[in-house]
Parts: sequence; structure tokens; C-alpha cells
Amino acid sequence: MPINIPEDLPAAKVLESENVFVMTNARAMAQDIRPLKIIILNLMPTKIVTETQLLRLLSNSPLQVNIEFLQMASHVSKNTPQDHLAAFYKVFDEVKNNYYDGMIITGAPVELLHFEQVDYWEELCTIMQWSKHNVYSTLHICWGAQAGLFYHYNIPKFTFDEKLSGVFSHRVLNSKHPLMRGIDDLFYLPHSRNTGVKTADVQKNTKLEILSLSDEAGVSIIANKNGRQFFILGHPEYDRDTLSKEFFRDLDKGIDPKIPSNYFPENNTDLTPIMRWKSYANLLFMNWLNYYVYQNTPYNVADISIMNAENI
Repeated sequence: MPINIPEDLPAAKVLESENVFVMTNARAMAQDIRPLKIIILNLMPTKIVTETQLLRLLSNSPLQVNIEFLQMASHVSKNTPQDHLAAFYKVFDEVKNNYYDGMIITGAPVELLHFEQVDYWEELCTIMQWSKHNVYSTLHICWGAQAGLFYHYNIPKFTFDEKLSGVFSHRVLNSKHPLMRGIDDLFYLPHSRNTGVKTADVQKNTKLEILSLSDEAGVSIIANKNGRQFFILGHPEYDRDTLSKEFFRDLDKGIDPKIPSNYFPENNTDLTPIMRWKSYANLLFMNWLNYYVYQNTPYNVADISIMNAENI
């Protein structure tokens, strides 16, 4: 998928070096098609890294996608330069009257806090409520998934006895579901979190369907049956070395972290991790874009406002 992003966004050079089709604004304007509009609410501290990871996954289909980035007005990011945020990010007041074919809400390193203790929780709730009427389909990732499940369906998170970190095998529960189309019966996803949701709590809600489970990581992919919301408890966007960087960062802090499971060959942290989730991650994102954004969103994106959102 040619993704339409600003020419000077740091991710552009990285993606072009990987032969990812990146389209400049000038070239996009010359194409007589209606591009998809995707907004990414980036809650991760290392925003530039996350931008590249997500854009890489949004770049593999023949459709044109216009990307916008959203940040929290009620939170000051300490790990991303302010000039980068000023150049490439908007705040909610700037987009609240817009409509989008799709939205991605990322994870955030705040999972050990109660939701209401997060300094931008009230603003996030406003955005999640807005997404029901102004976005056709929203994809929530990791803590973003836990926040969405709690806000929309009152499903609580719980804290693990120890951090879940590694690459885990997952079982597809419904191979005929469009989001899982083409994915093997067993597939891999990275996880890095201290909290999760209980399978039984999700099963109680008749609007939701569990699409995959892991013996070690638990419930991992959940869908609203109407296709307007998806919740991925893992991190399909992670690079090969993301878990490695997290492990050595925590080691340097004296946290004494466990070695990520099923990640380093022979559990030897001197060896290069094997990346076994790339194809599944790409397929998940392509299925979401194709079946739940492109195939279903109205041609006039503003018509999303008159669609029934009450059953979300």
C-alpha cells in the first residue's frame, strides 16, 4: 500500500531503504482516487520508532492511505522532541470534526496504574467515545486494547505475578473470520506487558468474539462482531530487536528482568533473536484494512456520522 506521509517524516527514509512504497503529498494529489484516511493515536514514549513500525505494516496493499498522527494535549511527551510533535502531530481539538476510515490506538507504558490514574485518561475516553461516531473501524493495541475494553465494555484488567515478555504461539479460534483469513492455525505474536484481561470476562459480552488464544499469553485478539472495533493484546508491530532493547534497558536499570520467552536462540542473549511474527503481523493489518476499512467504509467518509454506532 502506498502510504502518503510528509516527505521529511523520519520514518520515510527508513521505509524507503526497505523498498516500502512511500508516496509524497505531491504525488498523492495527482492520483484521482479517494484515499483511505487513517489516524494513529500514538501513546508510546518512543513515538518515532512506533511511527516506523506501524507505517511498515500499513504499506502492503494497492490502496492509497493518508496518515495523520494524534497526540494527547493533556500529556507532555518526554521522549520525543517537541519540534517533531509540532511538525507531525495534531491534538484532538484539531481533528474532532473530521471523519476517518480507520484509527489505531497504540499501547502505553502505564499499565500498572489504574486507568483513572493515567493523566490523560479523561481525554482518552473522549477520543474513544468520538471514535464510535467519527471512525469506521478502530484497532486497539496492547494497553490501548485494555483501555478500550474497559471503557467500552467495562472489562477490567488484572496484574500478572510477573511480566509477560516474549514471543508466544496463539491458536486461531475462527479461521473463517475475515481478520484471521490466511493465518495459520498456530501463529506467533510478541507480548510485553504486566497486565491482561480474563478470557471469561470477554466471553460474557455477547458483542465480542475472541479470535485467538495462547496457552501462555491468554486471550490475545478480540473483535466486536460488527467489525467496528478490534483489540490486540500483543505487539504485532514490534521490530526484531524491540524485546531485546526492553530487556537490556531493564537490566541496566537493575530490575533483573526475565529473559523474554521463545525469543533469543537457545535463550542466549548474545545471539540475534529470530523474527517469527512478521508475516502474521502484515496479514493481520492487511486483513483489517481490506475487509473492515476499505470494503465497508462509505465512499463519502462523512457518512460515518449517520451509521448506527449504538451497538458498539
